[in-house]
Amino acid sequence: MKILYAIQGTGNGHLSRAREIIPLLQKKCEVDILVSGTQADITLPFNVTYRFNGLSFIFGKKGGVDVWNTYIKANTKKLKNEIKSLPIKNYDFVINDFEPVSAWAAYLNKIPSIALSHQAAILNKNAPKPKKPDLLGRFILKNYAPASAKFGFHFSKYAKNIYTPVIRKEVRELRLEEKDHYTVYLPSYDDESLINYLREFKDTRWQIFSKYNKKIIIDKNIEIYPISHDAFIHSMASAQGVLCGAGFETPAEAMFLGKKLMVIPMKTQYEQQCNAAALKAIGVPVIPKLKKKYAENISEWIESDYKIEIYYPDITEKIINTIFESYVQDILKKNLWDIEYELKVPKSLAKEIVKTSHNFANKRKSG
Repeated sequence: MKILYAIQGTGNGHLSRAREIIPLLQKKCEVDILVSGTQADITLPFNVTYRFNGLSFIFGKKGGVDVWNTYIKANTKKLKNEIKSLPIKNYDFVINDFEPVSAWAAYLNKIPSIALSHQAAILNKNAPKPKKPDLLGRFILKNYAPASAKFGFHFSKYAKNIYTPVIRKEVRELRLEEKDHYTVYLPSYDDESLINYLREFKDTRWQIFSKYNKKIIIDKNIEIYPISHDAFIHSMASAQGVLCGAGFETPAEAMFLGKKLMVIPMKTQYEQQCNAAALKAIGVPVIPKLKKKYAENISEWIESDYKIEIYYPDITEKIINTIFESYVQDILKKNLWDIEYELKVPKSLAKEIVKTSHNFANKRKSG
């Protein structure tokens, strides 16, 4: 049996999880690895068979997705060529962590594709959603990487096919301390924005991990470090608390380590808005953006001893066994795609897309 394990390369969470999953898959069968995306800061310690540009969401510098740069860098012709060039028929099936090239290649060629991702859990009807609906965000999430079956990871087990987070071995084995700093990972804000905002908390020491800097900078109570796998988890292990985006892996690891946690979801990013809703339901403090009016919320969080500590058991191998034992044999026999996708755009969503396109056009003219 030969499978393709395809991983989204935007952000670091997918690749971090892959470090744990790949050795378990290799116990089961022959595995080729595909990575697409352009925004990751860490690498895999495994041979990668295919690297594609894919379709990446570009981080902004003021707290959200850079919608304009995401739009102009979305080379759909190149994406189509990547989908066509992938020899998907060489594989019995695909295991997909929110990766579009392999997902669409599998869909078009009727090759079984199993989603094993956080995004698969978000789409589940039982998973928490933000109060304000986002038709465009949900449409993108549903159609970005289609799958014939879905298994997901989330902060809680909201459904039978949803499992608790994969906590890296290195994180499980960390020696915990409490020094005098707070660890910060907010990649949708640039260094200048973070320094100007956080320096106002003069009695608090901040260790910021930055996508935008390649050297260490120390400025009074602010320390800026380039992204480093080991440095980041050790900073988190010895921190008073963690201030981060509403991604998945970092909040999950912070709660596993028993650290104070506050999250700031990225604007115009549906996945993070869903995560923020889930974390808020658990009891994690959430603020919408780094603005002066939320400074008091951060001050109260710093002064408070309140934290959410969740023990996530190591069940990753059990999950892989479950997928292979209870599902893979059936999917190989049936070889069916039995899920319909929202490929026809609803009228209400079409109006939103037209409005967004007009905004892009106006921005282009003004630029």
